Formats: sequence, C-alpha cells, structure tokens
Amino acid sequence: MVILIAGSSHTGKTFLAQRLLEKYYYPYVSIDHLKMGLIRSNNTDLTVEDDEKLTEYLWEIVKEIVKTNIENSQNIIIEGCYIPFNWKHDFSEGYLKEIRYVCLIMTEKYIQDNYKDIIEYENVIECRKEKGCVELEKLVSENLYNLEMCRKYKNEYILIDDKYDVGIAL
Repeated sequence: MVILIAGSSHTGKTFLAQRLLEKYYYPYVSIDHLKMGLIRSNNTDLTVEDDEKLTEYLWEIVKEIVKTNIENSQNIIIEGCYIPFNWKHDFSEGYLKEIRYVCLIMTEKYIQDNYKDIIEYENVIECRKEKGCVELEKLVSENLYNLEMCRKYKNEYILIDDKYDVGIAL
C-alpha cells in the first residue's frame, strides 16, 4: 500500500507520517527532503520559491516512486505539499487500488483559535534550523483552497476543526 499525505504547510503531514510509521512500520519519504536534495545537488534550477513549478517537477519523480513501490509490493508513506490535486489521473485503476490519499486541512476557526500552538509545534518531528513563520492569513487561505480542490477532485481529506487528533486506519 502507498499512502499519500498532502496538505499545506503546518498541518501535520510529517507528524501523521511518523505516527503511521510507528503504528504500521511503513517507512515514509518527505517530498521536502527530495526537493532539497535536488536543489542542493544542482539537479534543478528551481528554488524553494518556485512552488507551482516544483509541484510539477517533483510529481514526475514521486509518481514513479509510487508505481515502483506498488509493482514491488512494498508499503510506503509519502508526505508533502507537492502532490497535485489531480494526482489520480496519473494512475491506472490497478495502481489506484493500492493508493490511499488524504489531505490534512485546518478550518479557519481552528487556525484562529490555535495559531500560537500551530507555530509552536511546527518542528515537533523535524527540528529545522530555521523556523518558517507562516502568516495566519496565508495559512487560512491555503487551507480553504485545499478544501475547495479536494472537493473538486473528490479527494479524501481530514478536516481539523475542534482539536488536533489526526489519524487514519489502514
């Protein structure tokens, strides 16, 4: 099984991947790590500022990793914000049966009520040297957009509205 965990920054994608690794022993890959490896090794001229182009560029690699894992009967969790909402179009029905996609989405109410905690826990799994301070308004707009896109493309999502208790059963 391949599990794809999407969502905007600060929604807990890496945290969920870590929890699933501990529960099911499926390894996980962070698309951010793939991105930084390709940028730092000069295998792309794209920069961390090129979000839309990065999604297109990275997805070409990630979708082939997904196919390879399925063909080899290997379980893996892939998490990151670089999974396009129309991801299903790149897989035949046989592959789709082996993929579980979920997008983590925080409601505007949740973000406003918990903004301080969201920022405080941004590095609960990854202890990044630089803290990425995301503006409240940007966080709200990204999550609203992700909700619209998940509904448009009929993608599964977890709506975080009251408390942060995110998990998926396999």
